Amino acid sequence: MRPLLREAGHDIFTPSYTGLGERGHLASPGIDLDTHIADVLGVLQYEDLRDVVLIGHSYGGMVATGVTDRADGRVAKLIYLDAFAPKNGQSLFDLVGPETAANMRAAAAAGDGWRVPSNPMPPDTPPDYVEWAAPRRLTQPIKCFEQKIALSGRPLPVAGYIYCRRIPPQDVFRQFADRARAEGWRYTEMDASHNPHITCPEELRDVLQDIMNDT
Repeated sequence: MRPLLREAGHDIFTPSYTGLGERGHLASPGIDLDTHIADVLGVLQYEDLRDVVLIGHSYGGMVATGVTDRADGRVAKLIYLDAFAPKNGQSLFDLVGPETAANMRAAAAAGDGWRVPSNPMPPDTPPDYVEWAAPRRLTQPIKCFEQKIALSGRPLPVAGYIYCRRIPPQDVFRQFADRARAEGWRYTEMDASHNPHITCPEELRDVLQDIMNDT
């Protein structure tokens, strides 16, 4: 996505959360949702970024919601990409439902007790894409999913919700698609599974462009 969006004239920042990606060596049991919110806030502050379009995908919707709420107006538009869109006091475990939360806790307990393994990639992901992505997908501290988000109550500048309609067996993101339409957010459906940035990046670029250009 970075080269595609840069070619379209955008300045792109893709910060990694503490304990993931090139910061995987910093993983620890104490990392939580607030840690990841602080990671992104730090980029906004130290790069002095303003008028930002912030995109949150999947769990990243939890982070993007908290960042937007705390960013002192630096975020101009918030876009959810098949993402969790929490309300004040909700954790990811609250939003996935008790059965899925229990399965995630059990998966963590089966390992070292504090890291949740990543979910399998959608079955329609091409094998070469799975091969590329698999070593980059790391386990995540369970506190990220347990911590309830604390929001100020100020309105968030939600510019759109993108729902990927090739649904998995448990369609956890449908609730946010319904919320988007109920609250009047700009709503877009893509004929894609959960990772359109991997499986159909050009189409996703076009959708994002449409939302960013919509004033």
